[in-house]
Amino acid sequence: MEKVQLHDKVFRKFIPHSRLVEAIDEVAEAVNRDFEGCEDVPVMICTLNGALPFTGELFMRLKFNCELGSVKLSSYRGTASTGTVLTVQGLTEEVRGKRVIACEDIVDTGNTILALRELLLANGAKEVKICTMLLKPDVYDKDVTLDYVGMKIPNDFIVGFGLDYDGYGRNLPDIYVLDK
Repeated sequence: MEKVQLHDKVFRKFIPHSRLVEAIDEVAEAVNRDFEGCEDVPVMICTLNGALPFTGELFMRLKFNCELGSVKLSSYRGTASTGTVLTVQGLTEEVRGKRVIACEDIVDTGNTILALRELLLANGAKEVKICTMLLKPDVYDKDVTLDYVGMKIPNDFIVGFGLDYDGYGRNLPDIYVLDK
């Protein structure tokens, strides 16, 4: 589909699924290189709900033992960030003393990833590596290093591959941008 309608808005295809798979392959290669031969068992934390497709695809490409957990944070209402990050569901996996790979679907302002990093460290994580499928470098203004970035994109509102507009569009395999 070249265009989709979700609620009151129309979105046009922006990034095809094949390009997303290439980016995930590249991220997996970097993560595997960094954790190759590790004797500990790191834990990958998926930020629900948006990072679910990305985390699942990435997790299946890991070549080392790794636990999987999740957390649910929220900062968006409609097409805009509220500026406040809420913990909707706490961590489902113990991170104390472990190296953590924190997976996000998208990093824009960085408020959510900063809150996630602080949550993981407060729960005793030994190390936190930040991994995101998408980065909006034009609006990211935090000092937190992003260790793994799948793709950089402009500061446009997008849906698909886990990203939604008021709950719709997460199941689209491609990524769509708001059609102005």
